[in-house]
Parts: sequence; structure tokens; C-alpha cells
Amino acid sequence: MYADYGKRLMDITLALVLALPALVLCLVCIVLIRREDAAPAVFRQVRVGYNRRPFTLYKLRTMSTGTGDRASHEISTAQITRIGRLLRRTKLDELPQLVNVLRGDMSFVGPRPCLPSQDVLVAERDKRGVYEVRPGITGPAQLAGIDMSTPVELAEADARYAAQIRFMDDLRYIVRTATGGGSGDAVRSA
Repeated sequence: MYADYGKRLMDITLALVLALPALVLCLVCIVLIRREDAAPAVFRQVRVGYNRRPFTLYKLRTMSTGTGDRASHEISTAQITRIGRLLRRTKLDELPQLVNVLRGDMSFVGPRPCLPSQDVLVAERDKRGVYEVRPGITGPAQLAGIDMSTPVELAEADARYAAQIRFMDDLRYIVRTATGGGSGDAVRSA
């Protein structure tokens, strides 16, 4: 029951509660990003979503201009801006994804959405039925330190989550992420 209806209700409720504080924080972050670099502060990227439909994901920009459309584990720390390091560490770069949650592209908890070009991960997730759930801002694989550089291991972890979606687990993942748990996708040392 929760996986079918309650999860979406929780997503909408939580996103609406967080919308105003997130907007204020985003505006502050945008000013800081723009002071470091004149490029757009909000980053848009096409990702693979629910039922393999592509959608546009929104984040605060943490990488240098010209980094390209690549996954985090494919770039080096030299390509992360000074303010970007802070935004990634505090997870403030994820705040614009509240728009994705409200639009129904994403959930608070689920498999992290990948790029369409990550063929191995897309295929591994597809054969395990991972695309039958909405991607998430956070998820158990991310909190366990499993990132997109290990596509088979990630797809297996995502499939375990998709098979047993429970309210208390989702709540625990949200709290762990908000209190600093998880590391996101690994970035190579410069």
C-alpha cells in the first residue's frame, strides 16, 4: 500500500513543507556560485527515470564550466569548484530536485538516476526491474557507498530496495542523508 500510494503522498507533503526554506537556501547558494563563476548556477541534465523515461534533473552547479555531460565518477576533484565542494559535502546541491519530486520525476528515496549514456547501468537496472520505481534524491545504495562506477553492484542494491519499499526504511534513509550520511558518486582525485 505504501509503495503504491503512500510514498507519493509523503514525497509531495515533504517537498511542499521544504519548498520555502529550500528556495531561500537556493537563492543564497546561487549568489555564492555566481560570485565564483558567471555560468548558470542551476545545472540541468537529462537522466533516465521511471519506466526508463528521460527527464531533466535540476541541481545547483558544483563543477567547473566546460566539464561536460559526464557522471561524477568520471571527473576529477580539480573540476569541482570551491563552493561546489561545500555544496556537495552538505548536499545543498540537491535542493533543486524538490522540483523534480513535485513534478513526479523523482521521489525522496529511490535509486539515483543515471545518465542515458551509462549503458551498462541502464541495462543492469532494466533487467532487474529497477525502473519500475521512481529514482530518488537519496537511497540505500548511496548511503552504503555504492556508486555508479560499479554498475552491477549498484543495480543489485537498487533492485533489493525496489523489491521491499517500506515507509520506515524511507524515513530512515531521509534522516541519514539529512544528517550527513552517504557520499554520493565518487570523484577521482586530481
